[in-house]
Amino acid sequence: MNTVTIQDLANALNLEIATPDAELNRTIEETFLNRPGMELMGFDDYFQKEIKARVQLIGTKEWNFLASLSTTELKKRVSLLFNAATPALIFANNYEVPHVVLELSKETGVPILKSKNRTSSVFATVFNYLQEELAVTESYHGVLVDVNGIGVMITGKSSIGKSETGLGLIRRGHQLVADDRIDIFEKEVGMVIGRAPEILKKFIEIRGIGIINVVEMFGAGAYRDSKRITLVVELEDWSQEKEYNRIGLAEETVRIFETDVAKITIPVKTGRSIASLIEVAAINHRLKLMGYHAAEDFTNQLDQFIAGKSK
Repeated sequence: MNTVTIQDLANALNLEIATPDAELNRTIEETFLNRPGMELMGFDDYFQKEIKARVQLIGTKEWNFLASLSTTELKKRVSLLFNAATPALIFANNYEVPHVVLELSKETGVPILKSKNRTSSVFATVFNYLQEELAVTESYHGVLVDVNGIGVMITGKSSIGKSETGLGLIRRGHQLVADDRIDIFEKEVGMVIGRAPEILKKFIEIRGIGIINVVEMFGAGAYRDSKRITLVVELEDWSQEKEYNRIGLAEETVRIFETDVAKITIPVKTGRSIASLIEVAAINHRLKLMGYHAAEDFTNQLDQFIAGKSK
């Protein structure tokens, strides 16, 4: 089970820590946030059963309601948010944290964070961050490159030339995401995201040369942090016995989590520019996503030609 600490959250999203002495090593295991409007009004049955382990977000409506209460009533209403399961409270809009709330944080250890952003923006940003960080992740051996907006994962046996192909694509102006190991998670069914482990970010290994930092060598535009994977390209040694796809009508997919991702196989042979072929494959795949299928167009024209000849 992946976890994120409050300190991790604050650092990643540049949130102000209003209670630096609180338990910043508290972990978050729930992706969703909770805006405790009903709970502050007194309806807490669902809170105790389902959502007390979520980050609690205090937005405009909640803050204005709390501001209207007396000190005694305020403490009574917010006390339920300060329990062993609650990871933290976040105040949006840079709202001032009431003294009573700060005292409760000190007593219970529940941290309080602040953001200058509006409530909806804070909700979306924190949710997206937690969704990615808490997602189940699988690691794949390969290279992930952003080619003209298409996330291409290059796979194949060791020493087939994946990293060299990735380097060739980078030199053509495309962006490296990950080399050697790709950590992949499913943001939702139909959308799988790949990224590099922290220690491998920006680096690519080329046999005979060694480790290269693509940002230092080619500039900041040669790297991106993560990318949705929409095409898998498997490299394999050329075989005279194997019949390769020559038209492109047959489409293959590979299942990653619950998502089917388009896949093609490119045979590696001396003299073939694999980087060029992957670049063309990515552009062709993008055209398919936009509704144009070259193989279908060709076969339709061929059928019309044959029909005309027969007449």
